[in-house]
Amino acid sequence: MAQRLVKIIIYLVLAMMILIAALIALYWAPDRSVAELKQWQLPNSKFIAIQGMQAHVLQSDKCDVYRSRSSIDQAVSAGKSLPEAIVLLHGTSASLHTWQGWIKELSDEYCVVSMDLPGFGLTGPYTDESTKYSSANYAKFVIQVLNSLNLKKAPQLTLAGNSLGGKIAWRTAILYPEYVQKLILIDAAGYPATPKHIPLGFKLAKYPALTPVLIRILPREVIKKSILSVYADDTKVDEALVDHYYDLTLRQGNRKALNRRLRDTDNESNPAQIKQLDLPTLIIWGAQDDLIPVENAALFHKDIANSQLKIFDDLGHVPHEEDPVATVKIAKDFLKQPLKVS
Repeated sequence: MAQRLVKIIIYLVLAMMILIAALIALYWAPDRSVAELKQWQLPNSKFIAIQGMQAHVLQSDKCDVYRSRSSIDQAVSAGKSLPEAIVLLHGTSASLHTWQGWIKELSDEYCVVSMDLPGFGLTGPYTDESTKYSSANYAKFVIQVLNSLNLKKAPQLTLAGNSLGGKIAWRTAILYPEYVQKLILIDAAGYPATPKHIPLGFKLAKYPALTPVLIRILPREVIKKSILSVYADDTKVDEALVDHYYDLTLRQGNRKALNRRLRDTDNESNPAQIKQLDLPTLIIWGAQDDLIPVENAALFHKDIANSQLKIFDDLGHVPHEEDPVATVKIAKDFLKQPLKVS
């Protein structure tokens, strides 16, 4: 009986090893270098040295006046008004590409800046592995990018963020209030939430024991299902969109960084801090958001005195990407509202 049990265990172990070998053979997807992903660098994006990283940052043409202190001084001396700036921050596992629809609509009037946050897109992970993927460290990164681009000189700067990017936006406004005059929060993190559905990629990345395997294999279907879970309209998730998310997930170090990001929760940014915000804030939410429920939109609206709320009934967790035209229209109206002088 004992020998039979040993044989069964050996067969099970062998079967498991064969299964793992088959999965690796079928879904083998090693890290890719930035050079191998060059197609995802846009014509108006560039790399900036921040904290030892090469941060992938996009600027619209209106930002040219901020290219140096001297160009700013020359414009002011000539009586030219400096353009207002809007900075766009993406969510977990996304990249600056998520904002392409908004960038197209805003670039004629504003200095528009977007960036790949550490651990995502072409920026990749923090070079110092001891750095936590906390909202405070992300806020510090954003400020260093703004300083590098001389954007503190902008007459008005708006931070807009989705999901994790929304949390980074409001945390930046609290930690560095002298930089931010307006906020746009889109399905933002900040309050406790019980997701109806969690993207499959997020579920797998939470387990450190799976990291050695997950950084070497990546079924494309995992990425597709993750995108479908944050969209309300599945027909908008085409193969080109899946390719984009899939390729940038393979950027060297991003899969390992995602595991860290999902474990590096920061308790210092509790919801009570949101009540400290005292600046014009637009809250945009997709009612079909299964990751951060629409009830959280009402919490932001209640706790931020100077806030406006717009809910889109037919959109999901990434409304700015799913329907950029409808959502940016609300944002443009908000941006044109004058600041109240106290």
